[in-house]
Amino acid sequence: MEKKGIINNNTTDPNKILPMKYKWAREHYKAGVNNNWVPEEISMQLDIELWKKEGEGALSEDERRMILWNLGFFSTAESLTANNIVLAIYNHVTNPEARQYLLRQAYEEAIHTDTFIYCCDSLGLDPDEIYNMYETIPSIKAKDDFVVNFTQSVFDPNFKTDTVEGIQKFVHDLIGFYVIMEGIYFYAGFAMMLSMKRQNKMVGIGDQFQYILRDESIHLAFGIDLINTIKEENPEIWTEDFQADIREKIKKAVELEMDYVDDAMPNGFLGLNPSTVKDYVKHIADRRFERLGMQTEYGTDNPFPWMSEVIDVAKEKNFFETQVTEYQNSGSLDWD
Repeated sequence: MEKKGIINNNTTDPNKILPMKYKWAREHYKAGVNNNWVPEEISMQLDIELWKKEGEGALSEDERRMILWNLGFFSTAESLTANNIVLAIYNHVTNPEARQYLLRQAYEEAIHTDTFIYCCDSLGLDPDEIYNMYETIPSIKAKDDFVVNFTQSVFDPNFKTDTVEGIQKFVHDLIGFYVIMEGIYFYAGFAMMLSMKRQNKMVGIGDQFQYILRDESIHLAFGIDLINTIKEENPEIWTEDFQADIREKIKKAVELEMDYVDDAMPNGFLGLNPSTVKDYVKHIADRRFERLGMQTEYGTDNPFPWMSEVIDVAKEKNFFETQVTEYQNSGSLDWD
């Protein structure tokens, strides 16, 4: 079966990146470069002082729990996403400009993994506790297990995308990876941690989550563009039964995420409560349905409109405060 699309293309040399066919992949790559950062550029001194503080002005036990739960989830989730890219997705996406972006994304996942090492070291946390939470905390384990089971087809060494069924399985797994893991599970954690930053608490970790969020927003955009391109090139896969299966699995992911929200912040605290975060999860899920060309499910308004501002505000370099830079090129090229 001759393939000429973005996956398993046996008519294109994967080493020949010009001329480009999928310019959106190149745009996502350049957007990622413009968000370039490393965690050590962000000072953790104020976070360390607040984490150690006792008495008046100290973090509450609920705030500490929420921070630890998010560090525990993200510390292993980033490794899971990197493994998906390098060991599974890259093998089947043979288009060179899409592969270039996947390499960029893999690098960013390594930066994110390094971020949690930096946070744990700075706060003096027990790495065994943090990095084993995906096994010891049931709500985190349930999310990770769900995604692992959702994306298992592409890890089969005999898996191919040269049939309708194979392409369906690949798109199914891409949705599990990009839409559910990066597009839903990550966003509740971002909202929790960035709410803390808005109260001027744990601002170092907040800055790092902000830049991770910006990376992840590009990962999500690339992933959905990839999924939709495969759909357009293989319309026979997008059956009613397949869409119904995807819908039910996204709804299950939302349920698991809401369980995690209740577990990470059972009581809530100033400026944040579980019901609001769960509304945000539903709102985010509806936006993912829309991008996949599907009907929305929940009809929930966005309780955190400021999250869009966090993604969109341009970074500026402040050498005296050692803030993260936005690496802009002096010019750009048009790729035909």
